Amino acid sequence: MQQPQLPQNTPQFKVVLVGDGGTGKTTFVKRHRTGEFEKRYYATVGVEVRNLDFYTTGGPIVFNVWDTAGQEKYGGLRDGYYINSHAGMIFFDVTSRMTYRSVKEWYTDLHRLCQNIPIVLVGNKVDAKDRKVKARMVTFHRLKNIPYFEISAKSNYNYEKPFLAVARALLRNNELQFTDAPALLPPQIPVNHEYLQAQERELRDAQNVPLPMDEDGF
Repeated sequence: MQQPQLPQNTPQFKVVLVGDGGTGKTTFVKRHRTGEFEKRYYATVGVEVRNLDFYTTGGPIVFNVWDTAGQEKYGGLRDGYYINSHAGMIFFDVTSRMTYRSVKEWYTDLHRLCQNIPIVLVGNKVDAKDRKVKARMVTFHRLKNIPYFEISAKSNYNYEKPFLAVARALLRNNELQFTDAPALLPPQIPVNHEYLQAQERELRDAQNVPLPMDEDGF
């Protein structure tokens, strides 16, 4: 079903996705059908930009999502497209401790170039049985006072939550809701509800675990 054309004055926000290669940033963005029709590819810097439309209780909004796939190969060049970002998402893979250890570097880069923008932390691939980064180990977001969401891009689990958190922060409305479900591609893998519910309980319990002594959250 084709979505209605958005008004010309629809608010647009640049949202940059960062994180180590293989953390699922591109898969996450591609779950949204409309993103496939608004694709620009910058071969020289390795970034894909997709416009994702969302309909909210505060009206429609557009996220210009900058997917920094492969950008870690370009070193300092990545600074160039953090500029003028309105919000950022930092991805790590819960099956890889190394990608979680990189979170601090990605956060430092974002904060250095885009101070005071909303940032959310996203732990992807929670559908995997070989999870290495347990919920109790994820403390960086608590130290930096930023939202954290566990998702499975391939199964569409919690897909909308990072986007909703960013929308609420940018529109300064904590009661904001999406009025239409995002037009997702079909799940690539089935959801094991019992397994995911167990992880949700572990994540809730982890909020009561004392924070580490050092500021890195490790």
